[in-house]
Amino acid sequence: MTRKMNTLAKRFIHIAAALALALAPAASRAADGSSLKPPPGARAAIVMFEDLECPDCARAYPVVWEAAKKHNIPVVLHDFPLQQHPWSFDAAVYARYFDTKSEKLGDDFRGYIFQNQPQIDKSNLRQYVDKFANDNKTPIPFVLDPDGQFKAKILADRQMGTQIGLQHTPTIFVVGNGGAATPAVEVEDRGKLDQIIEDTLQKSPAVPAAKKPAAKKTTAKKTAKK
Repeated sequence: MTRKMNTLAKRFIHIAAALALALAPAASRAADGSSLKPPPGARAAIVMFEDLECPDCARAYPVVWEAAKKHNIPVVLHDFPLQQHPWSFDAAVYARYFDTKSEKLGDDFRGYIFQNQPQIDKSNLRQYVDKFANDNKTPIPFVLDPDGQFKAKILADRQMGTQIGLQHTPTIFVVGNGGAATPAVEVEDRGKLDQIIEDTLQKSPAVPAAKKPAAKKTTAKKTAKK
């Protein structure tokens, strides 16, 4: 009897916790982006946690890049492959490989996967990867991640997302370099992305221009008259 009561009590606690989370205000469940910063030299940036198998990530990806280009700010991508998606982790490993060839190639690969996402499954993912690799003249090595570096980076990104309380993908932040004046803002309505970026840029101090090295004096060579 006691064992059954303990079991029922545990179930009640789990149900109560789930209900409390579901009924909690959205603000209390928002991810904490306070640790996120723009890259050095940038006044602001868009930070996106993504899952390559997530349909809403596919919709958000071009919107994020369009806004970044419009406002001339960088995009910082973090992997957050969800456990219920069977091929998203493998796709992220391929994306990390293309990143090593060039940042643009890695970003283009992600866009390519998002565009073809409805047709991709775990059994044919490699066919799409090979097509992208061939089109971009970037062969895939026989052993893609021999020392596990790509996998480790993906797991580190996912751990970061878990620590800051991510509830879903995509999770998008706009971050600025103004300290307390520019707290990270989670973009819940992508229609307001431009306005959030503009507000952040207004509060972010200008980045000092890099000092040019002093010009060295050169002695002109005289040509001997013949």
